[in-house]
Amino acid sequence: MKNAIPAIAPNDAFSAHAAARLNSIALARRAVLQERTLAGAGALPPWVESSWQRCLALGLRPQQRVVFDSISEQQMRHTVQANQTLVQAARPVLEKLGRAIADTRYFAILTNADGVVVDVSGAIDRSDPRADNITRIGTDLSERSVGTTAIGAALTDRQPVWLHRGEHFFADTSVYSCAGAPLFGPDGRCIGMLDLTGIDAVERPELKHLVSQSAQKIENALLRRQPHRLLLRLNWPGNALGSEADGILGLDADGWITGANQIARQMVPNLVAAERASVHANDVFGMACDLLFDAAQRSDGALEIPLWTGLRLQAQAVERAHEERSLASAARPPLADARTLKDIETTLIRQAVEQARGNVAQAALALGISRATVYRKLGRPK
Repeated sequence: MKNAIPAIAPNDAFSAHAAARLNSIALARRAVLQERTLAGAGALPPWVESSWQRCLALGLRPQQRVVFDSISEQQMRHTVQANQTLVQAARPVLEKLGRAIADTRYFAILTNADGVVVDVSGAIDRSDPRADNITRIGTDLSERSVGTTAIGAALTDRQPVWLHRGEHFFADTSVYSCAGAPLFGPDGRCIGMLDLTGIDAVERPELKHLVSQSAQKIENALLRRQPHRLLLRLNWPGNALGSEADGILGLDADGWITGANQIARQMVPNLVAAERASVHANDVFGMACDLLFDAAQRSDGALEIPLWTGLRLQAQAVERAHEERSLASAARPPLADARTLKDIETTLIRQAVEQARGNVAQAALALGISRATVYRKLGRPK
């Protein structure tokens, strides 16, 4: 009988991957930041290396101590006032995020377009300076201030990012792992970013997807707050309408577009070049805007819209009054069997402990939660 290849336990494979990842980052840091050469193909995301180069060009050095500066009181008052709408629109999303990631040692940070913290949410340990320093309202977390972070990268590159440990520029910030996504206002301009950060936490690159979805929800909430008479949901034929994944446009009573989310701007090219100019629905759709308002009078509001590019979109037109009633109905919490959810959670934790052969510390590491949480969920004494 041939020698069998020994199976690798899931936890061992996880630990090996984590160690290899950190080693790869360390080699890239030495190449770029010490030897001033290229990191090598695949060693770093291109935007990370670009950010490191910008930091070096600013005269920053990786071993410098990081001082998490706050803006002045006068700037603080102006910032709070200028971002009031953003904070109000984002708060429900941040609260749900805080609950979703409560056992992962990650928390949420909301900044304005300059990288200044305007709101936070989640399980933040204020006794830990590493957490407290970056979650104070008014702290400047821009690239110029604290080097390469998900915050600075998302605001610079205008795309969702994931950043782990040593991919941060400064050694002081290498304890963080973070996912970030830029936030765009109804006029298409970048107005800030949403960040999920963990300290000495298990790497969770899937958080980039979560933060991107959450950013989209905030953008849609901002769009709904914009004055409008008609809300137009857009999607390609064959896709269901009614989710946060729709392109959304706001129209006033005369058919002028009052705002659009990023998905709509990707679907309708004419909107991209018109970020700072008024655009009429007739300029982007190959049909009279009166037909959009007529469709809103029907029970389903559904119609098919031709674009001037020759493509076609399916759409749903909803009047403002009906939209408010629909949102109020959707805001009601769904009925759920909390015991069933708890049972599922307990089962998953128990399975992790069994796979770790009773090693609670190893199970907690694999799940990305604390040992205390494992004991509490299983009702065991510590």
